[in-house]
Amino acid sequence: MDNIIKIVLADDEELFRKGIYFLLQREKNIEVVFEASNGAEIIDYLKTCETQPDIILMDLKMPGINGVEATKIIHKEFSDVKIIALTSYNTKSFIANMINVGAVSYLVKNASPSEMVETINEVSKKGFYYNDTVLEVIQDDILSGNKSNKSAFDDEFLTNREREVLTLICQQLSTNEIAEKLFISSRTVEGHRTNLLLKTESKNIAGLVVYAIQNKLLLTDEL
Repeated sequence: MDNIIKIVLADDEELFRKGIYFLLQREKNIEVVFEASNGAEIIDYLKTCETQPDIILMDLKMPGINGVEATKIIHKEFSDVKIIALTSYNTKSFIANMINVGAVSYLVKNASPSEMVETINEVSKKGFYYNDTVLEVIQDDILSGNKSNKSAFDDEFLTNREREVLTLICQQLSTNEIAEKLFISSRTVEGHRTNLLLKTESKNIAGLVVYAIQNKLLLTDEL
């Protein structure tokens, strides 16, 4: 049948992925053609499969190539494949980031099965589907002129200088020591520190250290 929607599931949590698989396999017009646990597996599949899938249900947090970076690559190299973000992250920055890099819809993991099926069918018919939450984020972006919303899974989330400052903060260097080491002013260091706290939603320096370790921005022997 020509109207079968071919789906790829990308999520590193196998139990969750299998649950989605069995839900979708009950739909007569949907076929799951491939399952992946990271972005690299999806891209390898797209390069070698005989028939491209119609839609990828893409998790954000995956090892190796995560969902944001995989979406960038797929949007550029396999532009006919539609990507629906399916994730537990539902803050404005994550939504805006995924839409900006090429996702055509955004579903949180606590959505109902009927919402997921509806989203897949709408994307198949129209090429996109935005619920009220996503529409509000898009509208806010347009009104504010902000096209640079990025999430923590975007490789460009932190600038190179911010990464340098973060590493030195984690090594317990003072503001003056960081300024001297990077040949910048203390005021500039404080500015980077403020930006890091805002971007990572950390409340203090300890929070920045935890963020850096969790996101593998430095090794524990660098502390």
